Amino acid sequence: MRIALLGQAAFAERALAALVEHGHEIVHVFAPPDAPTGKPDPLAVKARGMNLPLSQPKSFKSDAAFEHFKTLDADLAILAFVTLIVPERILYAPRFKSICFHPSLLPRHRGASGINWAIIQGDAETGVTWFWPDKGIDTGPILVQRRVPIAETDTVGSIYFNTLFPMGIDAMVDAVNLIKSGNAPAIVQDESKATYEPPCRDEHAKIDFAKPAREVFNLIRGCDPQPGAFATIGEERLRMYEASFSASSSDAAPGTIVAIDSDGMRIALAGGSITVKRARIDPNPKKVAPAELAAAGDLKVGTKLT
Repeated sequence: MRIALLGQAAFAERALAALVEHGHEIVHVFAPPDAPTGKPDPLAVKARGMNLPLSQPKSFKSDAAFEHFKTLDADLAILAFVTLIVPERILYAPRFKSICFHPSLLPRHRGASGINWAIIQGDAETGVTWFWPDKGIDTGPILVQRRVPIAETDTVGSIYFNTLFPMGIDAMVDAVNLIKSGNAPAIVQDESKATYEPPCRDEHAKIDFAKPAREVFNLIRGCDPQPGAFATIGEERLRMYEASFSASSSDAAPGTIVAIDSDGMRIALAGGSITVKRARIDPNPKKVAPAELAAAGDLKVGTKLT
């Protein structure tokens, strides 16, 4: 098939490689503009390395962008992690229109942080969806969906890179094959089951130790690695990563550091406790063992985090 690929980051880079491996013709690649400083996007690097036609628009909304897209004579457009708004006239321009990736079980967790919110809200499972995009946000009919349990050990980073990333690529290959064969479904999303959450940012990442232990644990996992769930020590933000849960409780008040050792930092919660293996204090970006912060005088047993 003649495919136009729109995307960014490692997922779109791997999507490009998989499409070429399966014999599809890439008529054009659309990647983010190169940053003034730092590394260019992996998709742009891959496209240049394969000598593929490449554009890096700041927007798809102009008439010129639409006219350019029409000249590609694409059979299908694939949106692999696109953050720019792509107008309907571009989505519908290819012969078989467009398909889009979303890392959740749509219609649940529409929005930019579907993986975060699935973990934060304690979902038992998540997955990937390839759907037919329309003018809404993650609202189009479903083409392919794959499900996976969320383990207690999962964080946003682990479940994405270890499971959802490769699952999404495999599902994309299946989706394109269904379209090519003329057997592609378009299952209308059940709006009664739809949820939408905002991008997970610092305003959502502050830990409330008055909440039940499981909710605190899920928040830390659902903000790992970004934006990093945090509590405060004085005027400083302590961000926590790689947490494990224990149902055993402590007599200490929720939020109190009850131990710091080679296993990590144990914090008392309401109805349990957590052990945090890595932490950092803003603005230092380096995640270290809590024992290292304790040795520097930044943490100590008995401190109550707020």
